[in-house]
Amino acid sequence: MSMQRVLVVGAGFTGLTAAIALGRTGVQVHVIDRVKEWAPVGHGLTIQGNALKVFKDLGIYDDLIRRACPEDNGVTLRLSNGDLLMHINTPRTGGEDLPPTIGTLRPHLHELLVAKAEEHGVTFQLGTELLDFENRGETAAATLSDGTQEEWDLVIVAEGIRSKTRAKLGISEEQASSGLGIWRGLAARTPEMDGEIFFPTSHDGGAYKAGYTPISDDQCYFFVLCPPIRPENGLEDWQEVRRLLEPFHGSFDLLRDTIVEDTFLNFQEIEWIFVDGPWHQGRVLALGEVVHAVPPLIAQGAAQCVEDSLVLAEHITQEGDLEEQLKAFYERRLPRVKGVVDASMQLARWEQNPGSSQGRDGEVLNAALLALTDPA
Repeated sequence: MSMQRVLVVGAGFTGLTAAIALGRTGVQVHVIDRVKEWAPVGHGLTIQGNALKVFKDLGIYDDLIRRACPEDNGVTLRLSNGDLLMHINTPRTGGEDLPPTIGTLRPHLHELLVAKAEEHGVTFQLGTELLDFENRGETAAATLSDGTQEEWDLVIVAEGIRSKTRAKLGISEEQASSGLGIWRGLAARTPEMDGEIFFPTSHDGGAYKAGYTPISDDQCYFFVLCPPIRPENGLEDWQEVRRLLEPFHGSFDLLRDTIVEDTFLNFQEIEWIFVDGPWHQGRVLALGEVVHAVPPLIAQGAAQCVEDSLVLAEHITQEGDLEEQLKAFYERRLPRVKGVVDASMQLARWEQNPGSSQGRDGEVLNAALLALTDPA
């Protein structure tokens, strides 16, 4: 194996899974990230079966499931008044031996990935960024913000959708608004509250939809999809979320009342990107949300990123020409990722134009997930 030393830029789910997948084969992996310390808090996360398959392969699934809530009953779609639209049995994209979906906390997963990476000898350097790189034939030289420069067999850029390095790779695509914004938070739940998504009966500039995923016996992660700009209406965050949820009933009557001043909430505009052309230049490769990021409408953004990492390691830890291996990796991943992007952006357009889907939302969601039951 010619791959000996790899620099990973970014310690999110993409970078960490790449580090583990390479580190366990004996590759020396060094991970840098601009954050100065790990964030101990964060919102919930819905993880589909194909991502669970990656985590099982990497050896963290058993620990993850102990701190998660499996969803074997699928998801129920309702109108905001509580009336049933349909029930979807979520396809088991990771195979029959894994749950179709789980809910967990984002910091729990990050903690497990960091620990597993360290177990495989991966080293970390926080508060550090990649300033520049230079391809030198058999290596790539990376200049870091601490003033050091080293040569690596491969530099993996996993900085996320707002990557500063992407343009330096000759990639012209830039992130763009999806036209959507999202509130995320944590709230109390009762045992009978399984995963549900609610759609408004009319749209008055408020929420496009709202939903929740259980993450424990008494807690759930919820989201509210809305326009991308937070209105300046004088309301505090918790009051704004309660306002947006006012038209939603059924389970949301209980959930809404649990949202108070100290509830953990996060709002952001949802951006997207899809890079159709090559993802690498020489020995520097863009990975995960640097080249494909989508609205979380089928819960596949992170799943596609961690699939990237595992498939990449499979290709580049074999004997052979790295250029050909990176091309083969890209050609293998592009159609699968594009299917997720196309479905997610179609759903995003429908969300912004209520009624335009003519009831096909569930059909597109289910078809996109069924396509992912094929191996990555």
